[in-house]
Amino acid sequence: MKKTTLHIIYFIIAFVSFNAFSQKDEFKGYKIEGDSVVFTFDARDYKKFTQEYTGQIHDFQDLDIENVVVSGEFNKWSVDHWKMKQVDTYTYELRKSISDFTDEFSWEFKFVINNSFWAEPSKNDPNTAKATKNGRRIRGVYNLKMYTAFPSDKGNANFKLKGFKDAKEVILAGSFNKWNETLFRMNKTVTGWELTLQMKPDVYQYRYIVDGKWMEDPGNPYKTKNEYSEYNSVINIKEYTAFKLRGYTNAEKVVLTGSFNNWNEDEFIMRKMDYGWKYVIPLSGGKHHYKFIVDGEWITDPNNSVKEHDGEGHVNSVCMVK
Repeated sequence: MKKTTLHIIYFIIAFVSFNAFSQKDEFKGYKIEGDSVVFTFDARDYKKFTQEYTGQIHDFQDLDIENVVVSGEFNKWSVDHWKMKQVDTYTYELRKSISDFTDEFSWEFKFVINNSFWAEPSKNDPNTAKATKNGRRIRGVYNLKMYTAFPSDKGNANFKLKGFKDAKEVILAGSFNKWNETLFRMNKTVTGWELTLQMKPDVYQYRYIVDGKWMEDPGNPYKTKNEYSEYNSVINIKEYTAFKLRGYTNAEKVVLTGSFNNWNEDEFIMRKMDYGWKYVIPLSGGKHHYKFIVDGEWITDPNNSVKEHDGEGHVNSVCMVK
């Protein structure tokens, strides 16, 4: 099945636990558990299906389920590769590692029954949007959506807008949800509005929508000019990363240095441990080159097989933060 067919669902994977969602209804079709994405299909949630070759829509109750497959951009719309496991009479699941997905913001997917029947979600599902084909909306066909960021009480990004107590609604929109104008409704507080998101490490742009009017975050000095000659606020989500050098217990001093601190030779002095040396720093999402300096001698990480040339005749260890 190709992307241009009408069986399209926009789907963005969140790479963190989905425990608390500020909206009342949970998203359909998936859940995140630790480092796994769990696709979930419940036959009772679907009323209609579309036949792959004829395009005819039928009642779901008339279909005898032999197998269920997850099909989407992430597996080139295969109708037989990502087979789900039957959990009970109605429910099927498929668990995939987060590493099976790229860093793209969105994927399109749908559930396929018996390798040829596409389950159609209801327009009343909380995370649906109208499907499109060649840039045009398709009447009566709806898709599911999932985002890399989502509300969570234990999230790593807290957004606060002070004041605007008379506002009826405040929306948080940004590059992390493709500037969706309805998804992330902020919660009214004593001092204004607030929402906490769980987000993967990266640099994001965002704005607030106060009763339909877009504005930058007045409490955030970091911003960048947008195409409308206005400003988007900028937030850099970092993840604490532990660097460990095992052995070298007789060394007097070990320093961590890398692209994240402009190869400073004195800044990050590592702490001596029973097994060797350790240093923890917050890093932005992406690729980072690093080395250890052991009593003045520069070495790569002997316990990390991932290394790259820097174009200047040096070989560095590589740390990826996602």
